[in-house]
This record gives sequence, structure tokens and C-alpha cells, in this order.
Amino acid sequence: MKRIAADEKTRVAFRLNGRPREGYAEPRMLLVDFIRHELGALGTHVGCEHGVCGACTVSIDGRIARSCLVYAVQIDDASVMTVEGLAVEGKLTALQSAFTRHHALQCGFCTAGILISTTMFLEQNPHPTEDAVRHMLSGHICRCTAYNGMVQAILEVANAASPSIVDTAGSVEG
Repeated sequence: MKRIAADEKTRVAFRLNGRPREGYAEPRMLLVDFIRHELGALGTHVGCEHGVCGACTVSIDGRIARSCLVYAVQIDDASVMTVEGLAVEGKLTALQSAFTRHHALQCGFCTAGILISTTMFLEQNPHPTEDAVRHMLSGHICRCTAYNGMVQAILEVANAASPSIVDTAGSVEG
């Protein structure tokens, strides 16, 4: 790996939500800051900056990660998905629509990270129990206490269909 001076910017090229993107980052620039400030994708939020709250959760090469714990230079040639990459052709997924119906959004600050985690969780566990959903959500802090609505939304989608099905009418398609 090439050593980079602390004040030197280096080119970072990767796929963001399926599209090639690139920019320049100093070695210590966090991925969350790079995504927000260099690329202008504002859906990923900065919360605790310690990897605890989950607001900054993204998918890197199909695995969830806290973008406040990853340096931008580490994702060169990777594929990163943020909340902006969930909707297909501008249409909400069944999971996003269920969150709306069950008032699982509240203030919305934590929602982006939770939607990423939940999408990845449902891909691996298409029919989870309520306890499994609550355990997955325990990795996220929601200060508005929308957990019950989130659990209801996630279970609705899990019991009805795949979370990747696009919902154009505001209801889960099955």
C-alpha cells in the first residue's frame, strides 16, 4: 500500500449506489464526510462519530459498515450503497413504504442507517422473528423511540414479500 502524507489528497474512485464516482481525500478523511462533503450525497448522517449510533451505516461490497469508522481512501474500487441507492428508479421499496405507514421515521435522523441495515438483514434473514428484528435494531440508536413502528414495518415486509420489491402504490406487493 502506498504511503500518503497527512496533508496530501489522493484520488478515490469507487461505485456509489451503482454509479462510478471519484473525488480526492486526505488520508484521515472519514467515508461519511467524503460521501457528504465531497460527493454531495446527504442521506448518510453523522451521529456519534464513534460507530455506536448507526446513523452513518452504509453497505460496502455487500457488508454493512459504519462510515464514521472507515477512511475514504480505504474504499477505492469498492461498491458503496447509501440510503439514496435503495429506491429503484425513484420508487420507494416496500420497506421504505412500510416505514412510512408504521410511523417508523419520527425525526428521520437514524432512518438512513437503519434502512441499510434492515435491507441487508432481510436479504440474509427473509423471515425473521420479532426477537431477531429487535436484536438487529439494537445496533442503532433512535432517540425518538420509533422502535415499535420499525419492528412492525420490518415484520410486515418480511411476512409479505422480499424487501427489494418496489412499491409504487404505498403498500407492500406480494
